[in-house]
Parts: sequence; structure tokens; C-alpha cells
Amino acid sequence: MVKYKLVWTKRSQLHIRVLYSYISKDSPQNAGKVVSDIITAAEKAITNPEYYNPDKFKEKNDGSYRAFEIHHYRIVYRYQKNVIRILRVRHTKMEPLIY
Repeated sequence: MVKYKLVWTKRSQLHIRVLYSYISKDSPQNAGKVVSDIITAAEKAITNPEYYNPDKFKEKNDGSYRAFEIHHYRIVYRYQKNVIRILRVRHTKMEPLIY
């Protein structure tokens, strides 16, 4: 079984910090849980990068761009070779970017 390396881009790390900061204004405990749940969900792709559905907002997606939602956050990643890169984390109420 091939295991993929999970890499969080600088942009996705910034998104995680911002969402943690925003949620922690009301509840630091909930902020920690949301971030932890996002990380745990992302780690599910390590053994099978096709665990989640292809990203429906990616134009000309060759299938390597995938996305999932958890706690009203949408996480987009791309897998190539043995690396999964988390590209962005955004709230589902935000307008999606067509890219």
C-alpha cells in the first residue's frame, strides 16, 4: 500500500490560522476541535488520495484535484506522485473560486 505525504501549502496554513482565530473569539475549545477534525479528515487521503470526490469547481480537472467539506469548511487538495497538497480551506458560505 502506497502512503502519500501530506503537505499543507502556506496558503492553506494561513487559512487554518485565520479560521482558528475567528472561531476562538467565541470558543477556543470549538476552534481546536474544528481544526483537529479538518486535519483528521485530510489524513484519510494519505492511504487513498481518491477517497474524496473530484473538485467540481476545478475547470479541466484531470481527477487529481479533490475536495471535501467538514464543519462548513471546504478543503481542496491535489495529489501528484506521492504527495497530497492541501491547497485551500474556505468557509462554504464564501463564493467558490473557479480555477
